[in-house]
Amino acid sequence: MPDAVTRPFALESVAYNDPRALAMRAVMDEEMGARYGTHPVPAGVDPAEFDAKVTAALAVDPATIVATVIALDAGADGTPLGHAALRRIGDEWEVKRVIVTAAARGRGVATALMTELERVAAAEGAKRVILQTGDRQPEAVALYEKLGFTRIPIYEPYVEAIPFSICFEKAV
Repeated sequence: MPDAVTRPFALESVAYNDPRALAMRAVMDEEMGARYGTHPVPAGVDPAEFDAKVTAALAVDPATIVATVIALDAGADGTPLGHAALRRIGDEWEVKRVIVTAAARGRGVATALMTELERVAAAEGAKRVILQTGDRQPEAVALYEKLGFTRIPIYEPYVEAIPFSICFEKAV
């Protein structure tokens, strides 16, 4: 991977409510809506109740955020290319809201974002980081496996709310 001096993007730590971070999460919401909008509701579950549980499980309380990192194009306009956040969920350190724009995929942005979150977590005393993704995100699964994450059982708050979750951990 190119080093920080030569790579075509820069990482910046920002507030969770930074407008560029908000815009990147809106891109993610749109993409995930398209991928999961037709996901079958588990048998015997009311669709509205299911949607409410999914929404609640995926909600992020900004007070739990430890770090938010965005990747910016190194060009003159500094276009946001990616986003990732790290939060405390109980005693755990969880990676949240990892997104790279379609145009920037394959350029090492996601790897750089994940590496930075692992660095932050380790510096704060974490022993591991965990994350949740879904069964309709094979490229995310491939990335996490490439980065040395291993699968773990689905953890709360996803167990009942999002049974099609795929969860991972990595020692830091």
